[in-house]
Amino acid sequence: MVFFPPAKINLGLTIVSKRQDGFHDIDTVMVAIPLHDILEIVHSDTFQFSSGGIPIPGNSDENLCIKAYHLLKNDFELPPVHIHLHKMIPIGAGLGGGSSDAAYTLMGLNSMFELNLSREQLEQYASKLGSDCAFFITNSPKHCTGRGETMTDLPLSLSRKYIKLIYPNIHISTQDAYAGITPKPNSHSTKELTNLPIEEWKNVLRNDFEFPLFKKHPELARIKQSLYDEGAVYAAMSGSGSCVFGIFEGEPEVSEEDYWKHHFKFS
Repeated sequence: MVFFPPAKINLGLTIVSKRQDGFHDIDTVMVAIPLHDILEIVHSDTFQFSSGGIPIPGNSDENLCIKAYHLLKNDFELPPVHIHLHKMIPIGAGLGGGSSDAAYTLMGLNSMFELNLSREQLEQYASKLGSDCAFFITNSPKHCTGRGETMTDLPLSLSRKYIKLIYPNIHISTQDAYAGITPKPNSHSTKELTNLPIEEWKNVLRNDFEFPLFKKHPELARIKQSLYDEGAVYAAMSGSGSCVFGIFEGEPEVSEEDYWKHHFKFS
């Protein structure tokens, strides 16, 4: 079976407080975008994991797809499979590619072996793998609080809008991103702010990771400003970075430069 795990962007991201368990409470809106990895799961005599496309750093045993398989295997008699992941979503970019791959591994195994897990059950499993994994079980726009796993559906639509992504080949780990953060609650939730006309988002939505990371990586601030200069109605860094996106009313230009660029239209 073949699946296409999507990326996501964050519309605003406020770090509300640090929790006693070491995590942080956040307030954000997440939206899936039409940029995908490719995930294949097939029957096998022994469990195997392989990958292609963008090289995945670190120990392959730590890959979230493997963890997703073993998480379900703890509760079900899963036979061995071969999971092959073709990475197309940049890594360390704040686009949630690894979390999406994990969520789709759960859904793929649920479908292949007729485990009959409900959406709520899949979200519970996904939340054990990562803070934003549960979002990818449905991919509909959501207001996310807590660690990111507490979700409320939003009637938000970006249809007929274009999104331009710029990834300057800077890998930012979540740990490094949080190191420069001082939690500060927002006076209004991102849910309320995204209800405003998109033209007002520029002045009211903030991503708390931008301030420390723009100081450390000034190129990110320049990219964000360049998107506004090109006519974006809203631009921001996604998640903990380093991918910066702009939302446009019309199709933006994409020139060939040293860093990775892409653009899409929301259906």
